[in-house]
Amino acid sequence: MTNPTAAVRDRALSLPSDELPAYVYDLAALRDHAAHVRAALPAHVELYYAAKANPEPEILATLGPYVDGYEVASGGELTHVAKAVPGRPLAFGGPGKTPAEITAALERGVERFHVESEYELHMLAELARRIAPDSRVAVLPRFNLPVASGSLAASALAMGGRPTPFGLDPSEADAVVRLLTDGTYPHLELRGFHAHLASGLRAPEQLVVAESIVRWAVGLTERHGVRLSEVNVGGGMTVDYAAPEDRFDWVAYGEGLGELTSRYPDLTLRIEPGRAMTAYCGWYVTEVLDVKQSHGEEFAVVRGGTHHMRTPATKGHDQPCTVLAVEDWPHPWPRPAARRELVTLTGQLCTPKDVLARNVPTPGLRAGDRVAFSLAGAYAWNISHHDFLMHPRPGFHFLNGVDIESAAGEGAQG
Repeated sequence: MTNPTAAVRDRALSLPSDELPAYVYDLAALRDHAAHVRAALPAHVELYYAAKANPEPEILATLGPYVDGYEVASGGELTHVAKAVPGRPLAFGGPGKTPAEITAALERGVERFHVESEYELHMLAELARRIAPDSRVAVLPRFNLPVASGSLAASALAMGGRPTPFGLDPSEADAVVRLLTDGTYPHLELRGFHAHLASGLRAPEQLVVAESIVRWAVGLTERHGVRLSEVNVGGGMTVDYAAPEDRFDWVAYGEGLGELTSRYPDLTLRIEPGRAMTAYCGWYVTEVLDVKQSHGEEFAVVRGGTHHMRTPATKGHDQPCTVLAVEDWPHPWPRPAARRELVTLTGQLCTPKDVLARNVPTPGLRAGDRVAFSLAGAYAWNISHHDFLMHPRPGFHFLNGVDIESAAGEGAQG
């Protein structure tokens, strides 16, 4: 869904100008989508939500019935998610974990650690010995695996298959398995392996990568004569901002994972989608402040900008949007209006990079009209440079949030 839902449209048009811009999330749409994803996945496939995509408490809670746990990638995320959805399984990933972060995770009883380096493994082992001496901490070493030539060519962001700071080099695999199985670190348990290699892949490419990861993991454990319980094949399911109606094929992906798990019936697969879970449930709603011409092109300046929603600037795309016409014009001065078919939508920042969407077909666009930017439910507000130029922060509205309370002082339910 890219056009605003009826609930979002009503809220977008009812908000006073001075309460714009605003993020408006349709939690009913999120529930429907999460239920569809869950239903597409076969047995022996667990679904963890990558909280980095959108960690709003209302989002985390809404996803609760549909996910097996949450993946966090910092001490801050760990604390935040544990508070928002208490008692749920957590997996702690990400490079550069500090001793303080690992200590906090051990004290909270984090279910799994995705270990990024041999150094991190040594650190985790010693801290586990001190903090959780009566437990065995589940470890999934993350590896930057080689993949077949061209497997990641369609990805929007490659995290592996080439030199990156993520995960262990495959040449270290045998040494790491020995450390975890020969009694060197009795407080650690080799539970399986993790490999998140790319973001922005469609279902067929995701399945090729998943099969490659599983085959590598099975071969490694067979070589060492140890049991393999779990393989985490990561997330990165595509969200296409240029063709927003062309969604990731969860049904085909689930069928492919089912075929894969049927070959390894004792193995649990885990996936960690983030963007593909929540992007479609959020809209960034704002108001046109001015329409102006410059060297043969037209620009509409809207309240807010990329300091509120950095996604288009980060990914270099045009954010899909819908214009919501507003007939009332409360001012005594003339109302600016577009004269051309195509208008570029920009924000209020003093930089030419503050562009939300280029050459949008919006004939007759006027100051005072509303614009709802879709696919704003992931990697939007939470990755933005909020304080640049010190404009007011946007409002947050969570619609159809049954039995979910708004974050104190921030959210608005409807």
